[in-house]
Amino acid sequence: MKGRVWRRIVNRVRSPEFVTTGIQVLKSTIAATAAWWLAVAVFETELPFLAPWTALLTVHATVYRSLSRGLQTMVASAVGIGLSFVIGAYLGVTLWTFGLALLVGLVAARLRWLRDEGVAIATTAIFVLGSGFGEQAPLLDDRLLEVALGVAVGVVVNLVLVPPLWEGRAARYVDSVNRRMGQVLIEIAEELETSWDTARADAWVSETVSITAEVEHASQWVSFARESRRANPRLLAPARPRVRERRKDRARAGQPTSYEELLERIGEGVSHLRHLARTLREATIAESRWDDMFRQAWVAIVRDAGRSIQDPDAQVEPVHDRLRALAGRLTEGGQLPGADWPVYGSLITSMEHIAVIVDDVASAREARQADRPNPRV
Repeated sequence: MKGRVWRRIVNRVRSPEFVTTGIQVLKSTIAATAAWWLAVAVFETELPFLAPWTALLTVHATVYRSLSRGLQTMVASAVGIGLSFVIGAYLGVTLWTFGLALLVGLVAARLRWLRDEGVAIATTAIFVLGSGFGEQAPLLDDRLLEVALGVAVGVVVNLVLVPPLWEGRAARYVDSVNRRMGQVLIEIAEELETSWDTARADAWVSETVSITAEVEHASQWVSFARESRRANPRLLAPARPRVRERRKDRARAGQPTSYEELLERIGEGVSHLRHLARTLREATIAESRWDDMFRQAWVAIVRDAGRSIQDPDAQVEPVHDRLRALAGRLTEGGQLPGADWPVYGSLITSMEHIAVIVDDVASAREARQADRPNPRV
């Protein structure tokens, strides 16, 4: 028991998510500490906590966000400082003027181009007015310097110390979706290999709904991963010639060339998988009337499709060609009752759509690996 718990702790600590989060925490600490030291030891400012505070606000999960929101923080803090000095100098610091500064700051925070960090207007006003405005009035330049110093330190630290690149986590979400989709197909094959009992069809439908939700969550992480590539110095090195050739080959073949395209294709596959599960749930044909040849061939195809999605390296026969061959054998035999064809045709058609997704998923794995400069972060 203790051994399992210890292994779980070790695996958790060694996971890329834990390592990346720890690095971000360390960088925030370094940025705030460095900003405070520079404000006290180098610039000898009178209100040094503004610098580490803005440094903390600037160390974001991506370099691009540090740059864009750092600029917003600097503008918002400068506006807050200016607002505080105007109100303090002309109206004095009272209960009502303090509330007025917060009201104006919070209203200004709603501006679209300051919406992410606009609350810094109000919080900066609190710091300046609440720390003894009479003493701070002559030090407007110092306050602006402290804000700019904190933003600059936060950006530099996030830019220099292991700039975050979140494509590894996005890839894991994509792989998780693939595994779950493949597992549903394998479960369908195992359940229906010896009988056509569709009692578990409701569970398969529910699982596809859950997978759709994970696809949406994965899409958010993919967008976040794409943002992490912007202005990231880790990507300044040009792509290797072999990687460039692979990307060109994928584009010519019409294969997904990005996480976004791949997730879109997977989402389509999940929709077809849900339709397949509903067809099984709603089927009313008695077990004795199912054609054994169709059962064996279709189940084998479903199992191999699931294996291909779960593991693109799995050695299986081409799924799409086997479906066409199965449909051809059923047509040539002419032994199936006409009432059976709507169900058979729906099952074959759903698997044909899924087969296309299987090919895309299998071919895109190498592409995802080639596009990731470091698989651990």
